[in-house]
Amino acid sequence: MGITFQIKDAIDIILVAILMYLLYTWTRGTGAKNIFIGLITFVVTWFFVTRIFKMDLLGAIFDGIFNVGAFAIIVIFQNEIRQFFSRIGSRNSWKYFIRFLERVRLKKKGASVQLSITPLADACRNMVKDKVGALIVIARKNSLQEYIDTGEVIDAKINTRLIENIFFKNSPLHDGAVIIANNKIVSAGAILPLSRSHEIPKPLGLRHRAAIGLSERTDAIVIVLSEETGNISLVSGGIITQRIPPQSLDKEIEDKLMW
Repeated sequence: MGITFQIKDAIDIILVAILMYLLYTWTRGTGAKNIFIGLITFVVTWFFVTRIFKMDLLGAIFDGIFNVGAFAIIVIFQNEIRQFFSRIGSRNSWKYFIRFLERVRLKKKGASVQLSITPLADACRNMVKDKVGALIVIARKNSLQEYIDTGEVIDAKINTRLIENIFFKNSPLHDGAVIIANNKIVSAGAILPLSRSHEIPKPLGLRHRAAIGLSERTDAIVIVLSEETGNISLVSGGIITQRIPPQSLDKEIEDKLMW
């Protein structure tokens, strides 16, 4: 009996591929990304063992793990599942779809968004003079949507005065992080994950630990202004560079973006 391949089978494969891609993009840049990739690897292995090679004993073991694993997936991905259904039920859910299509369009064109470094660096230099603490995130390829949603979502051009006003000591948003993506300020007062590394020097405060924590999970670049010392730090890939001269900040940011 020959194998028949119908149009519905092609549609089925395309829909599964789209679903897998969306799940990957939603977990990319989070701690769940590696777990998701591991689960996909397990499912593919299970499929080959049970359906292709017909290994009954090994297949039975995989089946048992697979059945119990459904509950483990709910526990492991509880935050991601909650965000998934929240996005579907949100009135603004169509915006995520439009952003997704826009990203695809830009990739096809080979377009790249340039960062307005000068007004950002000017704001940092002005705040350093007054020892104003600040945490500024520059998004790169990884999605930071889960962190953007924790703050006040805005859509504003990068402006020196705006950044200074956000981190003004009496501002309700000054304790959180500003997130910059697609050359715009997209969120203020955002909450970042803290690093659990024991190698972080004790004198560094929560801002530095949050910056390192985010850079461990994503490819974002984080600028930290110390309220106590007035020093500027740049964090990328879990590595922190401290005491950056204010006049060199523009070049340091540019070098990090090109890396």
